[in-house]
Amino acid sequence: MSPRGVAIPDVKAQLFDAAERLLLQKGPSALTGRAITKEAGCATGLLYNHFGDIDTFLAALFLDRAGRAGAAMTHLTKRAGTGAVVDNLMDAIETLSAGNLLALAGLAMARPSIVTHLGEALADGTLELDASERAFTAYLRAEQEHGRIRTDADVESISLALVGAAHQLLLTRGPHAADLHDRMRRTTSTLIEAFTPQK
Repeated sequence: MSPRGVAIPDVKAQLFDAAERLLLQKGPSALTGRAITKEAGCATGLLYNHFGDIDTFLAALFLDRAGRAGAAMTHLTKRAGTGAVVDNLMDAIETLSAGNLLALAGLAMARPSIVTHLGEALADGTLELDASERAFTAYLRAEQEHGRIRTDADVESISLALVGAAHQLLLTRGPHAADLHDRMRRTTSTLIEAFTPQK
């Protein structure tokens, strides 16, 4: 219910969206219960009625967004052998950025208290912190089979480098930096060109 007693449709989604906006605009330190509910336009107690405490809420936000990003990343391997390898990888990286999963990973590092709330999801496999890295690896292996990535390429290391570069650029420049896309594309192109078979 809102402060005026009017039911709010899909309260959890509204709170998640509000927290995500605050995270992107002001960083992890801005994520207080009062700030989130104010951004969502609802009563402060609403968050605690649904989640108990702020860390439980933030863990639930992380799981929700990770699930969305994971589902989007499953389509990457299907693109092997089509389009340009760099374009396919950049589309996947932009999917992660658009889903703000990289920013949420930064939140987990800034607030380790939420990691304990993620323990059950980690234990039962619901949450896979390396899901994007593994998706890149599977895609690059498929491209090796198509002859578009050298067979001697260490695709696991390339995948780790891609994820690490995306995290670094996002955390140091912010999600709205003008050169974020160009820097990530240059990095991706450099990595892939080094392991593209010579014609």
